[in-house]
Amino acid sequence: MSLYDLPIKTYVVHAKTGYEYHGERVVKLFKEQKIPFEFVLDGTPESITEEIKRKYFRKEFAKQTRLGSLSCTLNHIYAMERFLESGEKLGLFFEDDPCFLGDFQKGIKKLYPHITNLESNFIISLENTSLTFPSYWQTKKGKFLYEAKRGRMAGAYLMDRSGVEKTMDFVYRERCGNLPDWLHNELVEKGILKMYWAQPPIIEQGSHNGILSSSISSKAKSQKRIIRWKLRRLIKTIFGRLFNQKRIIK
Repeated sequence: MSLYDLPIKTYVVHAKTGYEYHGERVVKLFKEQKIPFEFVLDGTPESITEEIKRKYFRKEFAKQTRLGSLSCTLNHIYAMERFLESGEKLGLFFEDDPCFLGDFQKGIKKLYPHITNLESNFIISLENTSLTFPSYWQTKKGKFLYEAKRGRMAGAYLMDRSGVEKTMDFVYRERCGNLPDWLHNELVEKGILKMYWAQPPIIEQGSHNGILSSSISSKAKSQKRIIRWKLRRLIKTIFGRLFNQKRIIK
């Protein structure tokens, strides 16, 4: 079984110009991992007209948010719209800086039977970017999805069709007033979506672990950031899990 065999449509949010290396890297990585995907890059900064802002964004958010961040958010929205035009049941959404933690295909295969048992309107965080994990005491053998009160960034997440529909209904009705990860949190807090964390995670973001820069971050890639990330990840993964994670719902 591969992603070609599953009812999953995959999208990668990508900046159209200035991050060509990120795009080339995604093509190479996804080919190696045998992941069929589509780039979503139409939400360029120059495409964001006042009409686009009124259609998708709350006034204050559009006014106060950097254009690069607004562009990234718009591409997440466009990715969901494009998914709804497909006939698939599940949408898999990436930003353009993924680092796979092992064999992604195997990770999805392990998760898939558990995903099919979830009630509708869900979003699954696949990444470790916030370095938050269920504790040793909260995890159970053979269980790989844990309901949580908040997400873990928006670098890699999977949603069911109903969840995407409800998300877009919300955006059309009330407009988006947050960056993608905070939009997810808002929808969870309002009871529109249910959030789940994959444990163990199968992705981390290269713009956070130091190997890549980001279109919405001022932090450049550096060896210092890579070392610092690895130390933090080691501490959080081993020692941080000695304490119950308050965001996990029992």
